[in-house]
Amino acid sequence: MKSKIIGVGNYIPSETITNLFFDKHIFLNELGENLKEDNSLITSKLKKITGIEERRYASNDQVTSDLGFIAAKNAIENSKIDPETLDYIIFAHNFGDVRFNTVQSDMVPSLASRVKHLLQIKNNFCVGYDLLFGCPGWIEGVIQANAFIKAGLAKRCLVIGAETLSRVVDVHDRDSMIYADGAGAIIMEANDEDDDSGIKSHVSASFTLKEKDYLNFGKSYNNENCPDIRYIKMDGRKIYEFALVHVPEAMKKCLDQSGYSIDQLDKIIIHQANEKMDEAIVNRFYQLYDTPPPSDVMPMVISKLGNSSVATIPSLLTMILNNELPSHSIKKDDIVLFASVGAGMNINAFVYKF
Repeated sequence: MKSKIIGVGNYIPSETITNLFFDKHIFLNELGENLKEDNSLITSKLKKITGIEERRYASNDQVTSDLGFIAAKNAIENSKIDPETLDYIIFAHNFGDVRFNTVQSDMVPSLASRVKHLLQIKNNFCVGYDLLFGCPGWIEGVIQANAFIKAGLAKRCLVIGAETLSRVVDVHDRDSMIYADGAGAIIMEANDEDDDSGIKSHVSASFTLKEKDYLNFGKSYNNENCPDIRYIKMDGRKIYEFALVHVPEAMKKCLDQSGYSIDQLDKIIIHQANEKMDEAIVNRFYQLYDTPPPSDVMPMVISKLGNSSVATIPSLLTMILNNELPSHSIKKDDIVLFASVGAGMNINAFVYKF
């Protein structure tokens, strides 16, 4: 039994936050000292390194499960299925529902259960659960849904990736400018047709001996803030170096296992973490095959949407399939490599034939 994607949906929050938003922020270093550079130079460097010009934030009355519900509803409508026929709802996130102006994470009941409730699904045997796997969480959800379908345990699965990172950032940390909010979702179902579409290979890895804390929860750089409140923190240099070594290797392993050659690859949809880092990863990946990457192989939307963690890949996939990116398209029989890296440190990838 094989599985295929039959519907996609996303939700891009309407609140646009440009780099000018951070003009009056007080940015500090790890010691609580003011950064010497003025904010205009800090944001200019951010744009140069990450490519981010603006990002989207959820409205004050929304939480992560709300964003996930909208993306899920759009995916269901796009697939034209009856939601009562879903066997699993897998919701990838990292921080649960964090309401505006609070610091408490709410994950009980699970966000998957909340989405199922909002969808008004009556089928008690539609199982909802949450998946925490860092930014690669959505890809891991797809891999698990594929496994359920191949094992005959499910015929249809809804896989959601949603996050409101704007609620867990330290406003005194310049890295806070990277993060954004958003949601994406797909419907997967058993493919018993002869069209040969679906997942062809996948790999997952967790690097924890030395890399566990490259992304973590730490105290604010403002020493006057409550020391017991934690915010998302990262060691950007170590993550960059880690990703450049290990992500291309995982991508190559995945592509080689699929049976396809590098010249058959049509697109790479990679987690929108950092534009320069993603470009370096793809270049290193193609170097492993002693060939340069095609100029149009990797779509990027981080410049306008920022890094919304688990939401970046399914949201970008939806935009491409809905013809919202004029310079990129995916057509029948295209071979696409999906890949991500994030907290854990986790890496995963899968090759999909459309």
